[in-house]
Amino acid sequence: MSDALNKCSANETAACCCVDVGTVMDNSDCTASWSRLFENRQQAEAMLASLTEKARGVESEPCIITPIFTEQPDGVRLDVDFTFSCQAETLIFQLGLR
Repeated sequence: MSDALNKCSANETAACCCVDVGTVMDNSDCTASWSRLFENRQQAEAMLASLTEKARGVESEPCIITPIFTEQPDGVRLDVDFTFSCQAETLIFQLGLR
């Protein structure tokens, strides 16, 4: 077995992009972070709207969505944190982005 598989935790493994079957979901990690550079603010806002729609489709209680738009010389960086009420929703959201 490779080192990546031996160190498997609640995080994805590089080898299979999956979660270890023995992972305990204890609600200690309920935030999914997402980041990308866009050519302009309009594109970044459109992506935020799309991601927000996906989060709303997963949430059982309101997801706290915290976007940050940063102007950069080559465009606009969108960094977003999605904080769900439970870790299972966070995982479902992350898998839905693939």
